[in-house]
Amino acid sequence: MHPSQVPSPVPVLSPDLAGVLKNNVEATMVAIIKKNRHTRYFSESPDFAQFHSALRKLERENDTDISDDTLLETYQTTIPLTTYDSYEPFVTKFLAETCQEDDVRDMFSPGLPRFIVVTSSTSKPKPKFYCRYNLPTPLRHVFGDCGQTFWTFSLHYRQLVRVQNRNGDIISTIPAGTASSAGVRMQHGLEVENDHLNIKLAADWATSPVAVGFIRDYRTFMLTHTLFALAHGEVETICILFATSAVDMIRYMEEEWDTLITSIETGELPPGRGSNMSGNTFSGVFSVAVPKLRFYLGPNVQLRSLGFATSEARIATAYDPSDLNLFKATSQDIIEYLDVDKEDTASSIVPPLGSGNIMKSCAPLKTDCGVIALETVVEITGFDRTDGTPIFRYFERRKRLNSLPSSIVRSGVPTLAYLVEVHGELHPEAAKAPMRLHKELCCLNEEFDPQRMQIPTIRVLEPGAFGGYRQWKIETNDSGAGQAKVPVLMWDDAAREWMLARVRRELSVDSSGGVVQGRP
Repeated sequence: MHPSQVPSPVPVLSPDLAGVLKNNVEATMVAIIKKNRHTRYFSESPDFAQFHSALRKLERENDTDISDDTLLETYQTTIPLTTYDSYEPFVTKFLAETCQEDDVRDMFSPGLPRFIVVTSSTSKPKPKFYCRYNLPTPLRHVFGDCGQTFWTFSLHYRQLVRVQNRNGDIISTIPAGTASSAGVRMQHGLEVENDHLNIKLAADWATSPVAVGFIRDYRTFMLTHTLFALAHGEVETICILFATSAVDMIRYMEEEWDTLITSIETGELPPGRGSNMSGNTFSGVFSVAVPKLRFYLGPNVQLRSLGFATSEARIATAYDPSDLNLFKATSQDIIEYLDVDKEDTASSIVPPLGSGNIMKSCAPLKTDCGVIALETVVEITGFDRTDGTPIFRYFERRKRLNSLPSSIVRSGVPTLAYLVEVHGELHPEAAKAPMRLHKELCCLNEEFDPQRMQIPTIRVLEPGAFGGYRQWKIETNDSGAGQAKVPVLMWDDAAREWMLARVRRELSVDSSGGVVQGRP
């Protein structure tokens, strides 16, 4: 749908729309519970013991004719809000040195998973693992036909989980890697067992051949995708996962322009353009790259969002593609909503009936019947006019500042240190930035006491440091291009050391309040 044809959301749910939404959500939830209530996780986890106990008291534990209303009410009143700690002991069975079918079949959903998604550990010290059983909705097809697409797809995986039966035969090979790689493989039937054949295929759904998706080096991966796009004369759309990766792509192209042109002329690979650019993540922390993209691309290239997704779950699709931070909650899974001002003890599958509410979302229940808090806070701006589905904007991530790394606490007084990358010369008044930043932080955040919070330090990195970090992190974690992200907070000591080694200037304030501007 063209952006001008997108109807504005209704600010308040009418009784009819509220009824439609409630019926749709409850039907989806009941279907998920029925499908997964006899899985290993749901049957064996202590978190769900109260649910089974309640059904036994009703003498319905083995009654397949239990009413939907009873099943739903029992679920909603007995299932707690869980964390990854509940999920981890069960998913870890897939990562055992010898993965036995008897130990993992029907673990979170009937059968065996198609893929195991590994998070990037951007906000936590170690990655998390989530099993995927179903074919995801392909992000790049949200808008229908976008013409010839330059798509920076990756087929990388961290490891292969080989499931054995009792005879020792391998009955399934499950890749563990990024969610984006899982989506590409599942959508296009690129099974890992056939990678020796897949690597020879042309991709009629992208400008690059399938082989480019196997490149692990981040810079080479981006440049090779760019090369094939430049060689193609009719590219209309660029589809890329992160806005920051798009900036990296353009910078690499500028640096290697002569090499790329020579390769096109000679038809040999070395040791742009588009009318649309679509990205999965143009909101939240990734929105910082949007001004840079607009500068590079000019006024005639449209930036569009493809949706809102995490490794844990697909949360929403783009509502108005031209609005990079406006989403419609998924209707294929269940998103529950929590009031951010209340304890995490109660959630609702239907949010408050009016717009303007700040809510925290919980993960869908599609594969496991558990409820995992995503710590993602959204602002509900209205509701879809046809089915009442919530329309929202990304607001923030919660609990980011509840447990900061010890290195940013000096003598018991909290402070913040920022790493920034500047292209070109610093502004003549850059030295005043720490004081201005301190003032704005205290104005915007009630929990920041201006008497206790020290003046932030700003460390200016060498040009290209963030792009270099993304490449270094991918190589270090063997995570693939689909997880090329710089964290908001750096928990990893090695990552902090890598960044600090590339600091070229520091802006701070000394003990007497004087501005300090120096080099490390």
